[in-house]
Amino acid sequence: QVQLVESGGGLVQPGGSLKLSCAVSELTLDYYTFGWFRQAPGKEREGVSYINNVDGSTAYADSVKGRFTISKNLAKNTVYLQMNSLKPEDTAVYYCATDLRGTRSYRNYLLPHNYDSWGQGTQVTVPS
Repeated sequence: QVQLVESGGGLVQPGGSLKLSCAVSELTLDYYTFGWFRQAPGKEREGVSYINNVDGSTAYADSVKGRFTISKNLAKNTVYLQMNSLKPEDTAVYYCATDLRGTRSYRNYLLPHNYDSWGQGTQVTVPS
């Protein structure tokens, strides 16, 4: 059974950094696209970033571009999200997800409905 387990969240002051990890089991990391999403209280889940397994391309939401970086370590079977210059509006539960159907170029992988396997999430809090 595929498992995605996020870790690395916490409380960080504005301007600080955190690195989230998504440990993946029962799945070969390089065969699938992985994404990071976040959901703040009372808001819809929004796409933060993804990494495409076919061409290695990455994409970011405008709100995090230049501050967040997605990466993966095939040896550790782990996907990462490095978050720098954190702001209070980054406060949310962060989720890792993958598309077990296989990557398709016509899918917008910043949209949550294109993923079918999710982790349990990790809380990131940046106080104002």
